[in-house]
Amino acid sequence: MLDETLKTQLKAYLEKVVRPIEIVASLDDSAKSREMEELLGELVLLSDKISLVQGRDADAHTPSFALTSPGQDISLRFAGLPMGHEFTSLVLALLQVGGHPSKTAQDVIEQIRELDGDYRFETYFSLSCQNCPDVVQALNLMAVLNPRVQHVAIDGALFPEEVEARQVMSVPTIYLNGEVFGQGRMGVEEIVAKLDTGAAQRDAKKLAGKAPYEVLIVGGGPAGASAAIYAARKGIRTGVVAERFGGQVLDTMAIENFISVSETEGPRLVAQLEQHVRQYEVDVMNLQRAEKLSAADGMIQIELANGASLKSRTVILSTGARWRQMNVPGEDQYRNKGVAYCPHCDGPLFKGKRVAVIGGGNSGVEAAIDLAGIVSHVTLIEFDHQLRADAVLQRKLHSLANVTVITSAMTTEVTGDGNKVNGLVYEDRGSNDRHTLALEGIFVQIGLLPNTEWLKGTVALSPRGEIIVDERGQTSLPGVFAAGDVTTVPYKQIIIAMGEGSKAALSAFDHLIRSSAPAADAELEETEAEAA
Repeated sequence: MLDETLKTQLKAYLEKVVRPIEIVASLDDSAKSREMEELLGELVLLSDKISLVQGRDADAHTPSFALTSPGQDISLRFAGLPMGHEFTSLVLALLQVGGHPSKTAQDVIEQIRELDGDYRFETYFSLSCQNCPDVVQALNLMAVLNPRVQHVAIDGALFPEEVEARQVMSVPTIYLNGEVFGQGRMGVEEIVAKLDTGAAQRDAKKLAGKAPYEVLIVGGGPAGASAAIYAARKGIRTGVVAERFGGQVLDTMAIENFISVSETEGPRLVAQLEQHVRQYEVDVMNLQRAEKLSAADGMIQIELANGASLKSRTVILSTGARWRQMNVPGEDQYRNKGVAYCPHCDGPLFKGKRVAVIGGGNSGVEAAIDLAGIVSHVTLIEFDHQLRADAVLQRKLHSLANVTVITSAMTTEVTGDGNKVNGLVYEDRGSNDRHTLALEGIFVQIGLLPNTEWLKGTVALSPRGEIIVDERGQTSLPGVFAAGDVTTVPYKQIIIAMGEGSKAALSAFDHLIRSSAPAADAELEETEAEAA
């Protein structure tokens, strides 16, 4: 199952293990159990510290396997083969169960250990989901560190009846003690903050005591990261406040147009960005949402959702954008119950079902092509009279037998049975006739919406809600700059956002120099007068 190169790499990692690892497998005579047995057998051969115990556990998923260590109270289980995106989760779990320390910040580790309560987590994942490993790895680490935390990672495709019974239609979906705890990407800090109800107040108190910055960047995507690096390299006090470091790139599957890097994935790129930022003296404040911007007395103030305020002489806004919604009846009601925004993540949950893709640009057509290999039928609905995707993508789309394309169509309603999607209604823009499609899933791919609602009335925005900037990244408010997908700069691309972030940092530094020059000159003149 594992090729020789991967075995060699894994064997080297397992040399870091300092205590025995016991794999307890629950298997039957199914094909998936045989695959799992083969994988576990290979793991045992890679380290003399790993042992395998087989048996059928009536209370456990089958096939599945638990990882534990003699003398340690660890409840961590994989119900499925952790390959694909989840292979890293398996490797980290082996290392951590085997006593190798995590690189997670020490204050977060202590926060996990001090959690007071009994927590049984179940995470439904798919092997094609790039958002799932963050959740699986976070909860596995928590299960290793705190004996009152249990975690089972469940491959939804392997247990379709369970997925159907629980109506899981989006991954990752996290259950805590039998109730839905969360959906979508969550890191360990987010999960712990949600469990530790006093964390927000402690954060607010700590943030409120911070000294003013010279450059404060709001947003931690590619634009924000590059701005932070360029500002810090100037030797000035730099801070980054971000609701989610990495932003939308975390939800990006394949990146093949990042110059000098032939291919990478969003989460990997974000990890590299964060590592680069932290090489400098940058104060990174993650999981913090900005709610208000104001300026007075030469300082710009950012008020946060937790009640804290941060001050800076200059600010760079790089809050990015999010998936645009259809804003039709039923969309909110059935989000994650058939309405989805990530075909890579959630597509496998719709195997053999009928789905629609809304949007005929590159994202929509690529989604339809990907889904066509999984679902029974895809209907692509485009508002315009023609598709807007690249010609090569359109040729591929039209070659697929299980895809129907409908143009000049406006989706007007998402329908459902109260629990999940069962169809949509669209209007023919030519005839005004209304049509109903029976289906089980809807993937919305209609572009991006800038994250600027909190800025209305403070900086000038375009009719599309984007921050209006000049060639230097300057906004309508002196000392406030902006960069990336949140601005009017055309072509929303990672590499362009990085360039714009760097430019905004240089502009902010130039602003600091020029705004401080008069004060310095006045001091010099006063000193010279006294000397005379």
